[in-house]
Amino acid sequence: MAQQEIEVVAGSARSAMRSRGTVVVSGLASDAHTWNLVYLQLVIEELGYHVVNLGPCVPDDMLVDECRRIDPVLVALGSVNGHGCTDGLRVVARLRDCAELAATPMVIGGKLTVSDEDPGRHARELLGAGFDAVFPDQVSGTAEFAAFVASLPTAPRGALCVGRTE
Repeated sequence: MAQQEIEVVAGSARSAMRSRGTVVVSGLASDAHTWNLVYLQLVIEELGYHVVNLGPCVPDDMLVDECRRIDPVLVALGSVNGHGCTDGLRVVARLRDCAELAATPMVIGGKLTVSDEDPGRHARELLGAGFDAVFPDQVSGTAEFAAFVASLPTAPRGALCVGRTE
């Protein structure tokens, strides 16, 4: 292993030890967009979390299985195609039905509907279905999302970066 590779591995191990916990970032089953998820990942990593990015077009079963396996401190779902409300309502019910995920903070954001009509109504519907926060692209931005993520409890010192660390 080259010296540069050793430094990268050592640096990654140090940052993993300082992680505030693991966050799952995911697209929804009908959404093939990727850059929004990469952006979310970078924002969350800057706040001190380890991120598992499941990518776009994640089937509901896979999202539920991966969240159960990883046991994250936060699940962050992003939508660009305008079907975030429909897909989000369905998948949050599945996630909340898992006893081990019932108390896990879950958020959704982006373009949640195909029209720009009353984003507040859709946000209230998603909150009522089980999301802890909703960030519609018409009325919220990175600052509100980052403030929510930064407000989450920190993981105990020295905790592993994979799995719940509370």
